[in-house]
Amino acid sequence: MTMGANGPEPLSTGDVFAGKTVALFSVPGAFTPTCSAKHLPGYVECAAQLKAKGIDTIACISVNDVFVMSAWGKAQGVEDKVLMLADGNGDFAKAVGLELDGTGFGMGQRAQRYSMVVKDGVVTHLNIEAPGDFKVSSAQFMLDQLS
Repeated sequence: MTMGANGPEPLSTGDVFAGKTVALFSVPGAFTPTCSAKHLPGYVECAAQLKAKGIDTIACISVNDVFVMSAWGKAQGVEDKVLMLADGNGDFAKAVGLELDGTGFGMGQRAQRYSMVVKDGVVTHLNIEAPGDFKVSSAQFMLDQLS
């Protein structure tokens, strides 16, 4: 789901990935410390550089509802630089095998921190963080991969 002009709008994977090169990154939760201080801001800051390297769409996904993702995007000033995607039930995270059990931290089922480049529906780069790390899913790491 994403927040459209008239409210929540469902998107299929085809809507997001077909015929495009997409930089998708996943965060464990909107408004959480690393996600808000480093992960999302890095992609906002590097948006023009990523697009110059052939990325058509930059998308952030999290197991949060569409209202939270929309509010977080506004709070972070993403404007039209990053497509904010809500994987409210964790269906996408489960489908790609990158779910995370955050029940020990009171966060329930979430998605791991990762990034991927998807060209016309095919994953060409997949960067999965080790628990607690923030290195390989950063915008700068992706820029270096695309060089």
